[in-house]
Amino acid sequence: MKEIAEWYSGELAQFCPRNFYAGEATSNVESLSVVMPVFNERATLPAVLMRLQSSQTQHQLIIVDDGSHDGTQQLLDNCSSGADLVVLRNACNQGKGAALRAGFQRAEGTVVIVQDADLEYDPADFWRILVPILNGTADIVFGSRFLAASDTAMPRLARWANRLITWSFNRIHRRRLTDVETCYKAIRRDLLLQILPNLGEDRFGIEIELTAKLLKLPGVRFSEVPVRYRARSRREGKKIRFRDGLRALLCILKYR
Repeated sequence: MKEIAEWYSGELAQFCPRNFYAGEATSNVESLSVVMPVFNERATLPAVLMRLQSSQTQHQLIIVDDGSHDGTQQLLDNCSSGADLVVLRNACNQGKGAALRAGFQRAEGTVVIVQDADLEYDPADFWRILVPILNGTADIVFGSRFLAASDTAMPRLARWANRLITWSFNRIHRRRLTDVETCYKAIRRDLLLQILPNLGEDRFGIEIELTAKLLKLPGVRFSEVPVRYRARSRREGKKIRFRDGLRALLCILKYR
């Protein structure tokens, strides 16, 4: 496998140790793909990449720049696409759902992980969401913010909005999830490919659509694990808005 120094140079290189891909893939998973949607995350992207290196796994990293205009694009210009690093760009901002679909289409691993670039979710929890798949007890794993004490770090209004959305999803879809809106997910790629042609949500509604369609697959095994979470403010770059919460509720009905 090529060393990270062959791909990164300039400003980004200082954040990407040479052993970024030095870890050995576990024998229970042939390969991993990490899909990272990015929109105006120049301030946090280098730190996320640095922390991912501590996961000590070989994985394909797919970064989808969704029309950034804060310097993220220039930062990514220092990256050269290769077998284990793919940088995709949307000419204009299309939304998280559109970015994820583009990333999913390029994923080659047997397991696909969604990792946000904003540092609200700690990349150090990478392994937590992989373990149930590695030990053969789950096919889909969500990292739940409400199974850990860190949910208190979320503003009260956001916390109750998330709980309302999850409660509504559970009532209508007859499930017992604790955090349906979580961004941290690990999914077997063969299952993802079954629903990928039918995914259509462009913004944050993708979280509900993806969950609803995955859980409808026959025999699928689902698990949740606690993950750490540090909410950020709009001033820090928080992008989800009130209208996205309303859309989530509509999607719960749409994909029931």
